[in-house]
Amino acid sequence: MAQEVMARQELIEVTNPATLEKVAQVPVASTEEVKQAVARARHAFAQWKDRPVRERVEYLYAARDWLVDHKDEVIDTICSETGKPRTEALLAEVFYCCDALTFYAKNAERFLRDDSRSLHLLKNKKVYVSYQPLGVVGIISPWNYPFTLTFGEAVPALVAGNAVIIKPSEITPLSGVLTSRIFREVGLPSDLIQTLCGYGEAGAALVDECDMIAFTGSVETGKKVAARAAQRLIPVLLELGGKDPLIVLKDADLERAANACVWGAFSNSGQICISIERVYVEEPVYDAFVSKVLEKTKQLRQGTEQTYGQVDIGSMTMPEQIEIVEHHVRDAVQKGAKVLWGGKRNSKLKGLFYEPTVLVDVDHSMEIMREETFGPVLPIMKVKNVEEALRLANDSIYGLAASVWTKDKSLGANFARKLEAANVCINDCIANYMAIEAPYGGMKESGLGRRHGEWGIRQFCQPQTVLIDRFGLRREPFWYPYNAKIARWVERSMKLLYRRGLRAKLRS
Repeated sequence: MAQEVMARQELIEVTNPATLEKVAQVPVASTEEVKQAVARARHAFAQWKDRPVRERVEYLYAARDWLVDHKDEVIDTICSETGKPRTEALLAEVFYCCDALTFYAKNAERFLRDDSRSLHLLKNKKVYVSYQPLGVVGIISPWNYPFTLTFGEAVPALVAGNAVIIKPSEITPLSGVLTSRIFREVGLPSDLIQTLCGYGEAGAALVDECDMIAFTGSVETGKKVAARAAQRLIPVLLELGGKDPLIVLKDADLERAANACVWGAFSNSGQICISIERVYVEEPVYDAFVSKVLEKTKQLRQGTEQTYGQVDIGSMTMPEQIEIVEHHVRDAVQKGAKVLWGGKRNSKLKGLFYEPTVLVDVDHSMEIMREETFGPVLPIMKVKNVEEALRLANDSIYGLAASVWTKDKSLGANFARKLEAANVCINDCIANYMAIEAPYGGMKESGLGRRHGEWGIRQFCQPQTVLIDRFGLRREPFWYPYNAKIARWVERSMKLLYRRGLRAKLRS
């Protein structure tokens, strides 16, 4: 046993979850190695932060060229440690990262330039906001999208002027290692981006040493990260779990809704924070909708993929996660749910494959309607009306994403405003994440902070407000000594500027 513990501390064995083959070993970083890495990063940051943004941007374009030229190697790496189809690795990881590089390369100077503000009161002053890099940013990334949520997170942090240290998931460390290698090979100054593999101890050490932490993962671990970061009062970006509802109203285009529902629930084997995890359908269209979903689910192809387009669903990635899926389905069936399709591991395939599963006769007494399943399971519930759909959709500790389906776009927009979700699609799903111009994040227990847009780069900065006097008077009217004349002038100004007589009107 002691030898096994020692081996665990020294090396992580990476297993392909689709084939169960060992594909690589990576060293585990100690707490002391984390401290040393942060020290090196601080030294690199001291020079990097003063470089003009336009110079930093050149490394983004170089990294984009590298990705395009080496896309097959990147896809091989992703698939070897996640078991996802090559098509999904191409679309949701490599393509996304190329787009993120392009977006921040084109917009970084605009997002980071000094931002002048017009003052309504202090007309004799000028004010601007300067965006200063924070220092060393620690990125603790997950296993479901190990490249997108590592490389894609590092890009805005770097171009904002920070150094970056990555602690990838111990399940999928190879994508994190590859991220550092890419920037190293395009000539990024040494130690500006480093990858340290390890377990929880390495992540905790990163929280203890860095100037900001960006974490993507479970609510339970996210709360621990936030609590530890709070001891040092450093900022955190947390994207945590989701239990995202899809609501089908009676006037919806059922064909489009069913196609989206199947893709949104089973993409990446359901291992997406914003995947469709529960469905509410108005009673008049419930049977027709379920029939369409079942028909489309039966046509899905599951397995491994050597070339694009061979399969639709790959394996799950983490052994513990497939056990959670099995537990949720078992709990639902014991409480009265009915399995229309799937409901078990795929015995025809070697790895961690769980069949795409459709459940009906579900309700909120079941774990599958309340807890994050994070697997290829689609529970569908009949509701009487719009009001019940809204109430059930909001009956959750999570608030990451949701989608509503209706031909009445005004109704859809009004419904969206009432949904307790930070990202809402109308007649679409999951697409919020690709709308990179707009902020993306969570409410409730789904997280803090926002990715994308100007939020996605400025969150890696410390805003500094700079006020400049215009005229250089020897004394401001409000400086010492105070006098009654100034006080009376302020009182008259308050009545003129701020009193509108609304109190009496509101009372009447």
